[in-house]
Amino acid sequence: MSAVLAQAAPPAAAIDAAAGCFHCGSLVPEGSRWQARVDGAVRSMCCPGCAAAAEAIVAGGFADYYSVRTEYAASNAARGDEPELALFDQQGMEGEGSFSIEGVRCGACVWLVERRLGQLAGVQEVALNVATGRVLVRWDPALCRPSAIVRALRAIGYFAAPYDAQRHAERIERARRTLFRQLFVAGLSMMQVMMYAVPVYLAQDGTMDEDMRALMAWASFALTLPAVFYSALPFFAGAWRDVKRGVPGMDVPVALGIAAAFAGSCVTLASGKGEVYFDSITMFVFLLLGSRYLELGARRRATQALDTLRGGVPASGLRLRGGPLARDTELVPASKLAVGELVLVPPGRAVPADGVIVDGCTELDFSLLTGESRTRRMGPGELLPGGAVNAGQAVVVRITAAARDSTLAMLVKLVERAGQGKPAIALWADRVAAWFVLSLLLLSAAVYLIWNTVDPERAWHAAVAVLVVSCPCALSLATPTALAAATDRLLRRGVLAVAPHTLETFERATHVVFDKTGTLTLGRPVLRQVQPVGALDSDLCLRIGAALQAENSHPIGMAIRAAMPSHGLSARGLRAEIGRGIEGSIDGVVYRIGTADFVQELAGGVARSAAPSGTSSAWLACEGQWLARFDLSDALREEAQEVVRRFQRGGKTVILLSGDDQAATSAVARQLGIASAFGGRLPAEKLAFVRELQADGAVVAMVGDGSNDAAVLRGADVSFAMGRGAELAQVHADGVLLGDSLLPLADAAVTARRTLAVIRQNLIWASVYNLAAIPAAATGLLNPWLSGIGMAGSSAIVVLNALRLRKD
Repeated sequence: MSAVLAQAAPPAAAIDAAAGCFHCGSLVPEGSRWQARVDGAVRSMCCPGCAAAAEAIVAGGFADYYSVRTEYAASNAARGDEPELALFDQQGMEGEGSFSIEGVRCGACVWLVERRLGQLAGVQEVALNVATGRVLVRWDPALCRPSAIVRALRAIGYFAAPYDAQRHAERIERARRTLFRQLFVAGLSMMQVMMYAVPVYLAQDGTMDEDMRALMAWASFALTLPAVFYSALPFFAGAWRDVKRGVPGMDVPVALGIAAAFAGSCVTLASGKGEVYFDSITMFVFLLLGSRYLELGARRRATQALDTLRGGVPASGLRLRGGPLARDTELVPASKLAVGELVLVPPGRAVPADGVIVDGCTELDFSLLTGESRTRRMGPGELLPGGAVNAGQAVVVRITAAARDSTLAMLVKLVERAGQGKPAIALWADRVAAWFVLSLLLLSAAVYLIWNTVDPERAWHAAVAVLVVSCPCALSLATPTALAAATDRLLRRGVLAVAPHTLETFERATHVVFDKTGTLTLGRPVLRQVQPVGALDSDLCLRIGAALQAENSHPIGMAIRAAMPSHGLSARGLRAEIGRGIEGSIDGVVYRIGTADFVQELAGGVARSAAPSGTSSAWLACEGQWLARFDLSDALREEAQEVVRRFQRGGKTVILLSGDDQAATSAVARQLGIASAFGGRLPAEKLAFVRELQADGAVVAMVGDGSNDAAVLRGADVSFAMGRGAELAQVHADGVLLGDSLLPLADAAVTARRTLAVIRQNLIWASVYNLAAIPAAATGLLNPWLSGIGMAGSSAIVVLNALRLRKD
């Protein structure tokens, strides 16, 4: 085989590959000829996979990996490129995806993976999460493919594959079972040790001789070993990781406290002088593991709904080979369905992608998408979101969006984004906890030194008590547990919080700005009349308007098309201006349909009639001539007035900001009791309006629907998009209302207020507890076993307080 010449620093002292494979540490089979050249020296390899990985590492300029690693890489035996690599490119990952990765064991592995993937052409971002074994990658689809990412990871010794939710769930379940076993062992040890400790405490009057006391201590020692060397492993492992990173986390004082108390008790046991604290150790480990198990349970419950959402993405659909009546179907992957194709959706199956019913009427179950328990009756011409379940008769649906762009697939992408960051208050708590741990270690050392000069026999126990009684856990758990519980509550009520700051900022919002069409109204305007203002009659004007709106997904365009589904005309050269209208040619004549200002540029002059009160208007014209006015009306949502009043009672200023004309906007504002209403605003003008509010010190929450709201949603301090709105708006929003109601938005405001209150309560409790408990431990008022109860109890209180948010 070929050897790669490279210069590298000498391998770390902790890794001695003289007797094994230089890459993975496995035994090299006798007579093996697999080798690679690293640092100018020929290194023995156990298999061709490890040899190839070593060559790739050195050839990529990453030979320093071998000088900084602290553990061997995973073995590459039988882990070469597999034939199914090409299939990874067909799994619908377009520019972003998560990959499961095995074999990541130390910081050097993270360094190697992130830098190797960063070298791939088109890769824009790499983030490896060691705890979950997932690497998130963003790339340019024109320059990179998922198979290239997997191949690059396997080439440097890590087995990787696109993220699979089921396997990930199985891994989490294994972690839960392991934690439960450790908790069970700690609890059993604690109960048995207490059986020996209690008689010793009760025999303080000298009724127990020294031999019996020593026997009790040795029995406690034997029963404490499983708790220290098995149950406490998560604390030691976490502390070791923190030390290697150079960042003292919450596990450091916990591990030091357990180790110090155990070592001190062992010394006491061997010398026969002093007290042992095996009961304190087992109780401390049990109670702290119990609080962690509560936390894990809270997180698992908070993610169950999200896992259900992922699992509901349809994998296949029944494509019709003929027309709607033929019912000759073939089963195809949902990802292979193209726009315009017909699919049959039988009872009990999910709609494979967004589409329109072309034949049949049925009841649809939207519970997975919106949380609504009642089904909806739907028929021909109505839009169906991908992921809705047919609960009635079979229907034929025409696909209007690819499966990867369906409503459910889009929500899954938003779920992937949700929770990737931390709000400001959580980051503050993490920073405080980090400094707290460092200060605590210094304080423990100071307490030991001071007591060693005053009363040496109490020095060790006082220092251990300080380590044990402190609770950085409560500080670090105060925010994430509350956010996890709040996210679960919101999701069950039909709100998906995407950005980490959503709840925090929404609670601080001073102004709530609503769009009109599709937000405060149903978003399903109906054409009331066509008023000719030129030479053409109303029927021909309607046919022309429907032809121009043939490809428009705006509610007004859909309303005009619904009034004339068979127009018999073909429009060419269609050009849309967001928020203004559409231009196109029919039989060589250029027409425009849209706002009066937009149409006036082609027709000249001014509009000669006004729309009736409470309606919206779209104008039609050709060059030099106004042709017609389309009058449309859109019903208000039943809950709109209640939602507006709830925000107003909460002290927030409500504003109506719409692209519709001022008359229609003012009419809606009057009905809802909104004092400030601004109509006729283009997308750029909406954004400018919000920025003016922000410049005056306002914290703006924006609620919108439609692609023309994307800019202002992104520019607001916090934003929400209606779940049935355009995908572009939802992608740029901080939260999504999954159903077709505004009530969850008002509930989200209440949840945000309660969540911030719980977080503040948790942080205050953690701070007060530590300020009171640490001085008590340092002055010798608390012994280690009472300190252990205090710390574990503090963590449990924080978790249980946060879980209150899940209650309805």
